[in-house]
Amino acid sequence: EVKCRGKAITLQAPGWQRPARLSSLGEGYSLEALTTVLSGQKTHTPRKRRAAAAPQKVNLLVDIQAKLQAGRGAGYAKWAKVFNLKQMAKTLNYLTEHGLLEYVALKEQTEAATTQYRQLSDQLKATEKRMADLSAMRTQILNYIKTRDAYVAYQQAGYSKKFLAAHEGEITLHRAAKKFFDDQGLTKLPTIKEIQAEFAALQAEKKAIYPDFHKSRTHMRELLTVKANVDRLLDPQELARDLRQEVIIPEH
Repeated sequence: EVKCRGKAITLQAPGWQRPARLSSLGEGYSLEALTTVLSGQKTHTPRKRRAAAAPQKVNLLVDIQAKLQAGRGAGYAKWAKVFNLKQMAKTLNYLTEHGLLEYVALKEQTEAATTQYRQLSDQLKATEKRMADLSAMRTQILNYIKTRDAYVAYQQAGYSKKFLAAHEGEITLHRAAKKFFDDQGLTKLPTIKEIQAEFAALQAEKKAIYPDFHKSRTHMRELLTVKANVDRLLDPQELARDLRQEVIIPEH
């Protein structure tokens, strides 16, 4: 939506909290400049976003301790509803023990731990899915083998309704197995021995992944909790928003 009041032109789009004035958008966004671009006489160069300020290389222990001291004033009771001393002591201990004295290092390690956890989680899910597929395959192959004679006899009987009624269970299983193979696009069935060998290998792989998976999940949760504590303590707006929440570091 475009509104003109004298020389002032404002723009309003769905989701915007308030309209934007062309005059406030800076160079390249005047009515004349935009008209030139829309007419094809000039190519518009979007305004570059300001780069986010790099986190200061401060010692987190010094910063947090200063915040704790500041909390000793009149606002301490309100502050303590979110961060009690015991919880922050755990945070400080964790930062010290793991050498995370700069915010950049804490952020990088948290992101790396999250990435590692997701990779292991995806690997584990893929392994478990393949194992489930192999189990289903084995079941269908066994059903197919057990019911093959009955289905051949059914064909030789000219697909007799009487024969079908007498062997309906076997024929139903056989048809279900054939449909499963068709849906999988299988032209040649693997042997039961081959399926069992692959399943055993995947089971060993899954067993090997689990310790690293659980370790990475615990590590990620610890870092996320510590970082959340640090963020909420050092950010007054975050602190104000979460005054009634309590952040607790998981038991080690």
